[in-house]
Amino acid sequence: MSQVRVEPFKVDIPQDEIDRLKRKLRDTRLPGREIVPEAGTRYGPTYKWASDLYNAWTNDYDWHEVQKEINEFPHFIAKIDDLNIHFLHARAERADAIPLLLIHGWPGSFWEFSQVWGPLSRPEDQNQPAFHCVVPSLPGFCWSSWPPRAGWTLQDTARIFDVLMKALGYSKYMVQCGDWGHFVGRELGARYTDSCRLIHCNFAPSPLPDGVDYTDREKAVAARVDDWVENHIGYAVCMRTRPHTIGIALNDNPMGILMWVGEKFNEAADPKSQKRPFWTKAILTTATLYYFTGCVMPSMLCYYENVRHHEFAEFAIQPENLIQVPFGYTSCFWDTEPSSKRAVERTGNLVFYKERNDGGHFAALEIPEGIAEDVRELAALEWNKA
Repeated sequence: MSQVRVEPFKVDIPQDEIDRLKRKLRDTRLPGREIVPEAGTRYGPTYKWASDLYNAWTNDYDWHEVQKEINEFPHFIAKIDDLNIHFLHARAERADAIPLLLIHGWPGSFWEFSQVWGPLSRPEDQNQPAFHCVVPSLPGFCWSSWPPRAGWTLQDTARIFDVLMKALGYSKYMVQCGDWGHFVGRELGARYTDSCRLIHCNFAPSPLPDGVDYTDREKAVAARVDDWVENHIGYAVCMRTRPHTIGIALNDNPMGILMWVGEKFNEAADPKSQKRPFWTKAILTTATLYYFTGCVMPSMLCYYENVRHHEFAEFAIQPENLIQVPFGYTSCFWDTEPSSKRAVERTGNLVFYKERNDGGHFAALEIPEGIAEDVRELAALEWNKA
């Protein structure tokens, strides 16, 4: 087993870096007009959306307040092999608490779980399960080391995260995951079954059986997936082919980062989520974390080194990728690629399935109460059998 050293860590961005970000934002020149008259959303997010976000970031956003919130739970750096892995550790006070590894994707971060790590670790109802929440930053994100070599895959990350959980004393644990985190979770549930005992996903691309008639929901979902692949996938093509080019261009460009990551929060979320003031905070916090930690370029390696979008579903039904442990899936209608029960059950040992008509790709931020409810329900059903 790898030798692991865990050290306390506090998020503390120097004031001169905060001031520099503000200066760069104030010095930014927006185009002053949309690309063509009445562009709407056909060419990307609306100009007004971008301008409003820029003004909010420049004039209203308070990093000190967000940083204080982030530090309400303890952070650590685990030194595993040649990597530093940043993680937040929200331990429950109950002896029966379940270790829970929460894994983000792109353009997310550990902060994607900021609305659930408190309620899950400190439930108000003592009849509900409690969890020791471990929330790492993927390699290449925030304060975790960049992937140490070409060809580093999410399967490599799964091994590192399994080592992390064992080093923390969790010989058995549950996983919650979405986006690229789902592929880390899938690897854990396929190959690390002595330790990873239960998984909950809110993203699980899966193929329907051949020759079946679609339900009304499956038809609606298929239309959304087709639109996503046809009209919204350009970002992924850039990152899976030329991450160095776009990464260097965005590295010290706050407005560029805001547009690059913010677009996904705009397009992959429930329209109701996008109207909430909190959603502006979510976008700005993500962009700020990417900027302060210089992670926009290495974060793109998820796309370059791993399975392509059009292969996601077939990847999941390959025998070596089937989830062997019990797992659950919450299908959010506004996700980029929602799946149905008869599709997902082809990808492993599905024991829990729920459809939600609210929520999108960032479920833990959009519907934290719903995700917490589903994690608790699955754990109550299956953990004691693990």
